[in-house]
Amino acid sequence: MKINFIGIGAIGLPMALQVQQAGHQVTGIDISEAVIQTAKASGLSVVSTLSEAPDADLVIVMVATPDQLASLVEQLAQPTPGQLWVIMSTVGPQSMRQQGEQLRHMGLRVVDAPVTGGVARAKTGALVIFAAGNPKDIDAARPVLDSMGTVHLTGQQLGDGQSIKVVNQHLCSVHLVAAAEALHLARSLGLDPTAVLSLVEKGAAGSWMLSDRGPRMLEGTDVHVTSTINIFVKDSGLVSEAGQSCGAQLPLLTIAHERFRRAADQGLGSRDDSRVIETWPD
Repeated sequence: MKINFIGIGAIGLPMALQVQQAGHQVTGIDISEAVIQTAKASGLSVVSTLSEAPDADLVIVMVATPDQLASLVEQLAQPTPGQLWVIMSTVGPQSMRQQGEQLRHMGLRVVDAPVTGGVARAKTGALVIFAAGNPKDIDAARPVLDSMGTVHLTGQQLGDGQSIKVVNQHLCSVHLVAAAEALHLARSLGLDPTAVLSLVEKGAAGSWMLSDRGPRMLEGTDVHVTSTINIFVKDSGLVSEAGQSCGAQLPLLTIAHERFRRAADQGLGSRDDSRVIETWPD
């Protein structure tokens, strides 16, 4: 299939490369010159705007925020009737429903398919994909989705996939902040946090976030970035909005969201999300 892939940053690029390696013809689209150069060096054809991209059977959207998705939809000047759009960004249920309906009004087919698994799983085609929408549209996208990970059908309404993703991000946010607090506690008790991490991560107290982010938390501010603090400010904010919309009480999420915001206020927004540990004193 001919694929236009919008948003080829830290996680979008390995996803696009997996699609290309599966035999599809992929054109990446991104406005960042640094991202474009990295993608080209990886062997991906790239343009800076959708209007420059060739005709495609399917468009994958992997932008960072709901505002970016809204801007993309607003600027879509000449939609191709019947073209299939797969929204894989984490934008929340409300944004997905609003922008998805706008795209459908333009004559496009839309699938809601956010992902989880991070950069590591994106590089191996092992993401978990929460797909929602018209079953025929999901089936049409399967050859591409299957190249990026395992597809789980989550409903026929746009926003159903995003709803599951906000539950996922609730846990990710809380687990990440809990891991940072626990390692801070170990250090405050006069323990070697590296030794403590190796002892507790495989037991009942373990979590994927503790094992994945814990080692990076024990490194410095300049640790390699796989997901930024700003992404978790955004994602935990989306969880909060979703909770408010349905009346769910989320006190632990509120604490985690405040920690990510504090880290961003300290100038760590573009740093790896593991640097939330720096909101605790040494």
